[in-house]
Amino acid sequence: MMGDITLLEFLSLGRRVEGHRPWPRFALDLRGWRQLIDHLRVAEWSVMAEWAERSEIHVALRDEASGDIAVASHRCDDRRFLALGNVRPGVIRIERAIHDVWGLTPVGLEDRRHWLDHGRWPSRMPLAAQPMAPSAEPDRYPFLQAVGDGLHQIPVGPVHAGVIEPGHFRFHCQGEAVVRLEQRLGYQHKGIEGLLQGAPLDKAARIVARVSGDSTVAYSLAFARAVEAATGCEVPARAHWLRGVMAEMERVANHVFDIGAVCNDAAFAVMLSHMGVLREKVLRANDVLFGHRLNMDRIVPGGVSLDLSDEGVEALKHLLYGFGKLLEQGYQLYENTPSLSDRTVSTGIVQTSLIHRFGAGGFVGRASGRGHDARETPSYPPYDKLDMTVPVLTEGDVNARVLVRFAEAKESLHLINRMLHEMPEGAVRVPLPEVAGEGMGVAESFRGEVVVWLRLGADHVVERCHPHDPSWFQWPLLEAAIEGNIVADFPLCNKSFNCSYSGHDL
Repeated sequence: MMGDITLLEFLSLGRRVEGHRPWPRFALDLRGWRQLIDHLRVAEWSVMAEWAERSEIHVALRDEASGDIAVASHRCDDRRFLALGNVRPGVIRIERAIHDVWGLTPVGLEDRRHWLDHGRWPSRMPLAAQPMAPSAEPDRYPFLQAVGDGLHQIPVGPVHAGVIEPGHFRFHCQGEAVVRLEQRLGYQHKGIEGLLQGAPLDKAARIVARVSGDSTVAYSLAFARAVEAATGCEVPARAHWLRGVMAEMERVANHVFDIGAVCNDAAFAVMLSHMGVLREKVLRANDVLFGHRLNMDRIVPGGVSLDLSDEGVEALKHLLYGFGKLLEQGYQLYENTPSLSDRTVSTGIVQTSLIHRFGAGGFVGRASGRGHDARETPSYPPYDKLDMTVPVLTEGDVNARVLVRFAEAKESLHLINRMLHEMPEGAVRVPLPEVAGEGMGVAESFRGEVVVWLRLGADHVVERCHPHDPSWFQWPLLEAAIEGNIVADFPLCNKSFNCSYSGHDL
């Protein structure tokens, strides 16, 4: 039966591309690509990311049964490819963006509206072999229509009242109830993939670290692991553990502050103050320990740029002891405030079936029953040496997303303590071999799985690099979460997701 074949068994029918590490890449002809689409209708293969080049399309896949990962590629000789979005809705917007940037047409995709291109770029399809002339006028985006008695529209953004990145939200409402929400993103497009082409390795690392600033450690880690895979670089053990400390510090800082922000949107401002103090403690500790509040550019290909002193270890242990108590106080305050629970429980529910259909991860997925965490599968150092608990709930509402984040923050504190006690001695960085290759790296950010794929020349110049943000698979689910809720609950739902505008828009 079609569903019985494993991912690697199927892809091995194609041509294996040499020099792709640590997971294999296979080139599929048109027949093979069409068969891949047929398998994706039924197989438990998750789409991790999809990206393009001037005449080729790539998709990273994970076999959920075996945990195997591989990349499938298909050459688009006529600049067209059969769309995967018809069977995996999570990639519909990705394929629309591919058409905007690379000029490759997703054949069979029903939604062909521009996604990233708002008609204001100096050229259309800028990374295609032959970019087109700029649009004569800005793109008039045709929003979908909801028809019925008593319906009205509420446009919000792209400029918002607070300090927030730009994005447009179009509500169709009946009274206060939201019938449909439709997003329009792309305002943060920075041309990341174009900037990375031809960039020397050190410059490329800095660019990727700034794709989404609140996840700078995760992006740097995924990029470094992709480079190290491509070059066959063996990173010192101590560097892996220092990377883990930085990653968990980033996770804690983001989780605690977002919990406070969710509560603030429910008019419970004292929680924002309390959790804001906790975030500031983490950021100040980062600055003392590694010289940067966000640990930006501290993870580099080959290791880390700074070591942690013995004094720093002791200072961090002391900080975390008091931090755990304050986090527990915040948790008790959240759990024992009925007026807050009244706003978060049963609000903004995302069904488990929809989470799996879109392949959403991170706390959004784990709050709705999908427990995937890249630190466990495929795993990477130092997590392969640590026991960890991944919290999973099934309610799928705002409250579940908040509770998962509390649990993850507590687990991160435990992991940091383990890393500090068990951290090996030794070097923290090694030079990279001067070889060419292709590599892919994954890292679990606080939002979910970050994927970076690249092709590197022997001179350490990046020929092609694609960073993928987990928000691609989460943004569409926010539209589903708000349906049937009232307009006033949208800030709660939105903040409980906290998708990245910048990471999505590239």
